[in-house]
Amino acid sequence: MSVRYAAVDLGASSGRVIVGDFSSGALTLSESHRFDNGPIKESGSLFWDIHALFEEIKTGIKKATSMGSNVSGIAIDTWGVDYALLKKSSGRFARNPYHYRDSRTNSVPDKIFQKVRFREIYARTGIQFMQLNTIYQLFVHQEAHPEDFDDALMLMMPDALTFLLSGNTEGEYTEASTSQLLNAETKEWDYELIEKIGLPKGIFPKIISPCSAAGFLNESLTAELGGQMLPVYKVGSHDTASAVAAVPAHGDNDWAYLSCGTWSLLGVELEKPLLTVAAQDACFTNEGGLGGKIRFLSNIMGLWLIQECRRIWNEKGRSYSFADIASMSMKVPIGGYLINPNDTRFLAPADMPDEIVRYCVETSQGTPCEDAEIARCVIDSLSLCYRYKLERLSVLLGHEIKRFHVVGGGCKNSLLMKSTSDCCGIPVIVGPVEATAIGNLMAQGIAAGEIDSLQAGRELVRRSFPVEEHHPDQKVSTTWNRLYEKYKSIIS
Repeated sequence: MSVRYAAVDLGASSGRVIVGDFSSGALTLSESHRFDNGPIKESGSLFWDIHALFEEIKTGIKKATSMGSNVSGIAIDTWGVDYALLKKSSGRFARNPYHYRDSRTNSVPDKIFQKVRFREIYARTGIQFMQLNTIYQLFVHQEAHPEDFDDALMLMMPDALTFLLSGNTEGEYTEASTSQLLNAETKEWDYELIEKIGLPKGIFPKIISPCSAAGFLNESLTAELGGQMLPVYKVGSHDTASAVAAVPAHGDNDWAYLSCGTWSLLGVELEKPLLTVAAQDACFTNEGGLGGKIRFLSNIMGLWLIQECRRIWNEKGRSYSFADIASMSMKVPIGGYLINPNDTRFLAPADMPDEIVRYCVETSQGTPCEDAEIARCVIDSLSLCYRYKLERLSVLLGHEIKRFHVVGGGCKNSLLMKSTSDCCGIPVIVGPVEATAIGNLMAQGIAAGEIDSLQAGRELVRRSFPVEEHHPDQKVSTTWNRLYEKYKSIIS
């Protein structure tokens, strides 16, 4: 007997609805709907068009429920930090959710630190400091539009979309943990911190764990989408929480993961948060995971760098596919140019290739003239950044990382995968690509009692999806070691 669930997986550049069929001890996937996603600009700010997104979700659900046997549940995962303010009396959103790349938070962290010390915030929340975090977004939102906070409930992005499905207004733990407003140890809103920075306590919803029921499709949607009374679940609503849940690792704690896509999220699973000054200084964050785990990780500007280069190049008439960019990168020798992928100048530049060229010139490396040189620069720099973060992770944990699991869309970039293994000097285990959707489906199975635990879910992933292994080529280790010293000098 098979059981089918639908996973709504929304990324920062695209969304899809994936149907998972649990049958004969394995999981198979089929895509029912895929669509583009991205910011819209209104009155000089960047927003998400939440209602357009919801229309795409409805289309995906309708297609999923028409694919064969009944669907036994649905759940939504998205990126972190973004939110919507729901007016309780009307059931409407105050405005479209702001996009995390909107520039309104540029100077906000310093204002917050005047109210609460930098160290105290980390000691409470364990979250890496990034200007896009919810804490800064809410602060500046309240300054600009205090009326939005009257009679309001703050719902993180997947919770806001789940509300549109089922009317559920609870906040899911893994997504809430990205806000920098959740206490890392109690796993509840840190109301003392919230009060210190001047946000109203009443806007924060009740927190529930992943793998929980969130009701059923509301009556109007049930009628609109085919009449099936569809259960709705809260999963690892933060997409990285779902992706990490699907990492096909087992055994000792000597492995790390990389969820590789628009962002690169590199880390390990811990039983308890690590809130030391050393962890803070190394820019590691303590986010929620499935099975009571802490995702101890660092956020790295990932393939966003390539995505933006491609966008600009294609606007100028190049017509590159991602495969074209990967192919031309392979023809360029390693280490010609390097950047710090996490430099804030790459967060939302008007022209990414031009910004990379300027960085190389300003760091006395010369001027990359060819598109292929810029693309190779990004690949090499990401590989070196991963090595840098893995070394710091080993120091913080007090043991060596021996295996590196990579999941997500970035798995398709074979040059990045091979370069990462060569650069880091450890095996890189690649796959599954659709880890986020798989983790979403696993969590629904756990919530419904079809899967016993996170460990059982990972065993299912290992049975269901092949992986590819890259092993370091010792012939290029000297070159990578030299480049690593150059990289460290550039980012220091």
